[in-house]
Amino acid sequence: MKRLVILISGRGSNMEAIVKACAAEGWPAEVVAVISNRPAAGGLQFAAERGIASAVVDHKAYASREDFDAELARVIDGFAPDLVVLAGFMRILTSGFTARYARRMLNIHPSLLPSFTGLHTHERALEMGCKIAGATVHFVTAELDHGAIVMQGVVPVAPGDDAKTLSARVLTVEHRIYPQSVRWFVDGALVWDGERVTHRDGAAQQLLLL
Repeated sequence: MKRLVILISGRGSNMEAIVKACAAEGWPAEVVAVISNRPAAGGLQFAAERGIASAVVDHKAYASREDFDAELARVIDGFAPDLVVLAGFMRILTSGFTARYARRMLNIHPSLLPSFTGLHTHERALEMGCKIAGATVHFVTAELDHGAIVMQGVVPVAPGDDAKTLSARVLTVEHRIYPQSVRWFVDGALVWDGERVTHRDGAAQQLLLL
């Protein structure tokens, strides 16, 4: 059984999608903890209702990013995870932290990387006149929103879209590709080829909702 620790900062809708998929599909895995950097994160209630252990490491209580990351790592390691899953965890992590969990920490970003790293992805996609948008699941490295791509989901940009409507459409594909990507990790189906990741059996690493 693989042990999964999920990090959130807010309502944790991707965390919910992963927890529900793990239970419904009978993964050989268990979400052993949900950790937030914000005490008021809505996803903590969902974890409690599901009987999942939770913890808060409030970034505001630490003088430096390094101090926060050190405490966060201590709490994470207390749950002995095989995989750390960032699900709307809104903190930039230090290189020491990312190295500690190299090749066993996933993130989802609401754009088709390498386009639109960082914040305000939907606004920027609309400003550039993009005809498609989407989300990317990737392994975490020290470089923000980089790292080997596991899976991407693509949705159309509709006439009249604003950031809110586009974000909602992208979120629907996030809730499908993130559980799938975590399941592949759990099953040992991801194969490293240098700095790229492929699926052991050649499964499609993209989901097109066009």
